[in-house]
Amino acid sequence: MSGQATAAKERATGPAGLVVGGFLGGAVVAAVVASTLNGQEAVPGIPMPGTVVEYGLPVVRALLDAAAVGVVGLSVLPKLLGFDDPGRTEPVMRRVRPLAVQAAWAWALCALLAIVLQTAELNPGGVPTLGMIAAYVDGVGAGQGLLFSAACALAAAGIGLMAVRFGEKVPAELRVVVALFGLLPIPVTGHAVDSVWHDPLMISMELHVMGAALWTGGLIAVVAFARPLLADVLPKFSRLATLCLALVTLSGLVSGLGTMALTPGGELPGALLTTDYGVLVVAKVALTVALAALAANIRFRLMRGAATPVVAWAAAEVTVMGLAYGVAVAITRASIG
Repeated sequence: MSGQATAAKERATGPAGLVVGGFLGGAVVAAVVASTLNGQEAVPGIPMPGTVVEYGLPVVRALLDAAAVGVVGLSVLPKLLGFDDPGRTEPVMRRVRPLAVQAAWAWALCALLAIVLQTAELNPGGVPTLGMIAAYVDGVGAGQGLLFSAACALAAAGIGLMAVRFGEKVPAELRVVVALFGLLPIPVTGHAVDSVWHDPLMISMELHVMGAALWTGGLIAVVAFARPLLADVLPKFSRLATLCLALVTLSGLVSGLGTMALTPGGELPGALLTTDYGVLVVAKVALTVALAALAANIRFRLMRGAATPVVAWAAAEVTVMGLAYGVAVAITRASIG
C-alpha cells in the first residue's frame, strides 16, 4: 500500500473510530450506571443474581442495541448515497458491506448471550442449563423476542454476505427491512401493560425503537464512512433525521407516560420524580432535547461547509445517543411503582 493510500485510510479510520467509540462508550456507561443506581436490594434468604449477571446483562443489552443500530445504519447508507454515481459511492460501500455483516453477527451473539444472562437472572445461584434456557424461552415473552431478534440478525448477516459478493444487485431495501424487522421484538423485553391499551403502546414502542435506530444508525454511517460525499448525502439524511426525531419524541412520550399511567403505583405527574422509571424517562427526554440541539448545530455547520469541526460535534451527538440507549436499557429494568 502506498504512503498516500495509508494516510487516506488513517484519515478515514479516525472519524469512524471516534464516532463509533463515542456511541459504544456512552451506551455501555449509561446502561451500567443507571442499572446500578436502580438495582434491587438484597433480601435475606432470597438469592440474588451474581456480579456477572448484574453488570454483564446491561452491558450485553447495550452492545446488542449498538450492533442492531449499526446494521440498520449501514444498511440504509446506500439509499442515502444513491445509485447514480457508482464510481464515487462504490468505494464507500465496498468498505461498509463487510462491516454490516460483522455487526449482524455481533447482534445475533449478543441476543443469544442476553437470553442466557436473563435465564440466570431468574434462576440465581447456579449456572443456566440448556433445559433452563429452553424453559425460559418457551415461557417468557422476553426470551422469545430475543430469539426472534437473533434469527433476524442471522438473516441480515446472510443477506449481507450476498451483498458483499454481488454488490447493490442485492436490494438495499431488503437489507433495511430485515434489520428493522429484527427490532420489532425488542419492546417485548421491557415493561408490559395489561390493559386494552397494550397493543397501541406496543406499536408506539416499536415505532420508537425503529425511528431511533434509523436516526442513530444513519448518522453514524454518514459521518463515519460518507464524509467525502456529505454534500450529496446530507439533504437526504436531514429529511430522514427530522422525521425520525419527530417519531422518536412523540412515540417515546406516548409509550413512557402511557406505561406509567396504566401501571398501578405509577400515578402521574408525581411518579416522574418518585419512581426509578419516571426519573429515567425524564433523563431520556432531556437527552432527546440535547440531541435535537446538537443536530440543529451540526446541520447549520455543514450548510456553511465547516466539515472538520463537524466530526467532533457529530461524535458528541452520537455519544449522547449512546447515553440515551443506555438509559433505555435501564428503563426496561426499572421499577414503575
